[in-house]
Amino acid sequence: MKNRHLYILSSALAALGILIFGYKAFYLGFPVRPGELTSMWEIEIRINFFATERPVKALLYVPGTTMNFSILNENFISRGYGVSISKSEGNRQVAWTKRNARGQQTLYYRATVEKTATGDVQPSARKTDVEPHKFEGADLEAAASILQDARQKSADIVTLVSQLVEKMEDYENDDNVNLLMKGRYTLERKIESIIRILSLEYVPARMVHGLRLDEQYGEAAPLPWLEIFTGDRWQAVDPVTGAWELPADYLILWRGEHKLVHLVGGENLDVDINVKKVELESITAAHAREKIISPDYWKYSISNLPLATQKVYSILLLVPLGVFVLVIMRNVIGIKTFGTFMPVLIALSFRETRLLAGLILFMILVTLGLMIRFYLERLKLLLVPRLASVLVIVILLMLMVSIISHNLGFESGLSVGLFPMVIMTMTIERMSVVWEERGAAEAIYQGVGSLFTAAVAFMVMSIGILEHYVTVFPELLFVLLAVIMLFGRYTGYRLLELFRFRTLAGS
Repeated sequence: MKNRHLYILSSALAALGILIFGYKAFYLGFPVRPGELTSMWEIEIRINFFATERPVKALLYVPGTTMNFSILNENFISRGYGVSISKSEGNRQVAWTKRNARGQQTLYYRATVEKTATGDVQPSARKTDVEPHKFEGADLEAAASILQDARQKSADIVTLVSQLVEKMEDYENDDNVNLLMKGRYTLERKIESIIRILSLEYVPARMVHGLRLDEQYGEAAPLPWLEIFTGDRWQAVDPVTGAWELPADYLILWRGEHKLVHLVGGENLDVDINVKKVELESITAAHAREKIISPDYWKYSISNLPLATQKVYSILLLVPLGVFVLVIMRNVIGIKTFGTFMPVLIALSFRETRLLAGLILFMILVTLGLMIRFYLERLKLLLVPRLASVLVIVILLMLMVSIISHNLGFESGLSVGLFPMVIMTMTIERMSVVWEERGAAEAIYQGVGSLFTAAVAFMVMSIGILEHYVTVFPELLFVLLAVIMLFGRYTGYRLLELFRFRTLAGS
């Protein structure tokens, strides 16, 4: 019954860790390998204008999270301006306001966007939102003729729009199209004409403005697109080819026939858009994505802690790996050590001193401390004063080693202060007791075992992929906990015991 309870608990812990790991790796996009990079785009919109000591209000359409992209970070840069963000008609708009502005003014909007597939779909439109555009005179006759010709060659909304896109492209040979274009073809004017013609059929349509991020680098200009309401959702249409799709690299800035920037209280408006593709560490992008996609989870994750605290836990989370090594060394292999966790703490200090220098410094400190400890034994001190004396001596020895190594040009000795002094004190005390009670051989054997275990734990904790997993996916420690608990029921022979009793096995 007890074994069943342990197996159920261990399975539940392992399943919990794996489920959270899967959620972060496959849904939130946390990297499963260290050093992975993620492609991002940095977008900068710069607004320049001249203010003449009047109240200024500058309205700018900015992108939001869509089906293709997520906004990971955005900044509104200005001096002395109030900033507010509002939503209207499905668009996000930032307003810079100032009571009194004078001279040349520059405002910046910067955003970092990532291609993703977790955005929200735009809300559907209603038929009542559409009102027919009023054509007059020759324009009305031209629009009606174009619509009638496209209607005869189509069977539904999809084919009707495709016919209009194709027909409006032939503006040089079609007088009706040329009339609506006012003799000058632009992509925006073509889309506006199609929207006006479709309004005569009460078909909802609207213009979309965005950027083709894969095709634009450096200075960029918004590219207009067409959206048609097909009865249940908005569907994008290529205004040139008539293809019913929105390119995967198309970032929507705003919808509607308004300008990108609306300025009140200024003149000589100049707007520049720059796009730059960058490679960021996937873990940095994942933390930003986590905050946007799953804010409730982010609130209780390690990512929400202060950076200083995160740095501390990036070291503490390695301790379970060292503890697991200790369990294997003691319960499976049978190596004896001083204390239970002393080798793990020593292994942590090796991360700064490095392995070889750390082993040498540790042996020097223990040897000197052990000699002084034997001298203190002759003074017949009580336990607590004796331990306090050894602690003071250990600190003085650490200081002495650092000073001597620095003067000799060995900078590794400066890191000796990272050794846990209390553990060093207890190690010296424990080793001296074993020396007196069980002999020098046993004391040296346990000391070597402690150093060997610390060295193996250090090497395991230094494996990059393992360090990545426990710091990025700390939930995997539930799996490690389940394995350690299962080892708690191991009652078989240890490897060194098999070697010790090999004679009995032969007989």
